[in-house]
Amino acid sequence: MRYTIFGKTGYRVSSLGFGAMNLPGVPFEQARAALNYALDEGINYIDTAAGYRNSEEIIGESISHRRSEYFLATKTNKRDYASAKEEMERSLIRMKTDVIDLMQIHYVNKVQEFKAAMEEDGAYRAALEMKEKGYIRHIGITGHRPDLLTRWIRKEQFDQVLFHLNLAQPFALDELIPELTRLNMGKVAMKPLSGGFIKPVDKAIRYPFSQDVHVIISGMVSVEEVRENIAAMREEVGAAERTELEALALQLGAHNCRRCNYCSCPVEIAIPDIMISSQIRSTFGLLPKGDGFYQKNKDKILSCADHDPCKEKPICEPMCPYDLPMRRVVMEASNYYAASPEVR
Repeated sequence: MRYTIFGKTGYRVSSLGFGAMNLPGVPFEQARAALNYALDEGINYIDTAAGYRNSEEIIGESISHRRSEYFLATKTNKRDYASAKEEMERSLIRMKTDVIDLMQIHYVNKVQEFKAAMEEDGAYRAALEMKEKGYIRHIGITGHRPDLLTRWIRKEQFDQVLFHLNLAQPFALDELIPELTRLNMGKVAMKPLSGGFIKPVDKAIRYPFSQDVHVIISGMVSVEEVRENIAAMREEVGAAERTELEALALQLGAHNCRRCNYCSCPVEIAIPDIMISSQIRSTFGLLPKGDGFYQKNKDKILSCADHDPCKEKPICEPMCPYDLPMRRVVMEASNYYAASPEVR
């Protein structure tokens, strides 16, 4: 396991972090076994959020007796002072801890959201007060807009940023990661598999592992998944492999979607998932979770071409800050269902 100093926090963190978002979806004993096995194998960064159902409680019940062995990061998506403070206090109780190492202002993708969190009666003030009282050690921010995050961190109000970085979303490399490095901030990459779309798993994980980040958060729910993730990061990435991975990221990231979720579809198509997986489908095919998404959303995807209000001018496209051809990509996705099982 590779360890690095986590920016200005001074904490020594493992290159692989345990993402606990999906733990509520598996039996408790399985979740507990996965968490404890991760600690046994040297993973010392645990990531969760108050909004991840009962993930915080699972952590508290499973590993709070080993609290000195891990750096604990959680999040609040509240924007006002009172709600955020209440949620932070509840997180302490749920995780059975006296202190949270990193509290992140969560899922900030719009300018108005950032302004609300940073106002005098905003969530950031609540985090500062909790830090002053010794309940929080560091404050971070998470989001899906690397361009905006780059601007927002320049006042040095945060110690860390959590951002997307995977073969299909390499956009944090352009400005955000260099700025984080300059400011000596914690760099945490999430979604190495882009929510279950990218395969093969080892190649997907080794791409962010090859970049200038401290921790890669992978959502794991079993001992086997922890073992698989660790194995993928056991050896360092050499120059030739890095060149290959970066060329692949250039290809798979050609869709240019940041998953900012500004777009809204009248027939409720999850447009970012279609955009981000568009290149992956044809290059590698999809992981079972990705195929499940397409099967579940088949009727919606097929209905895009026939939705009358969008035929002349798509409703979704004016909402995109990157002017992406979303309707065309969604309609092209319908070809997935015409492919043979062997192709899929």
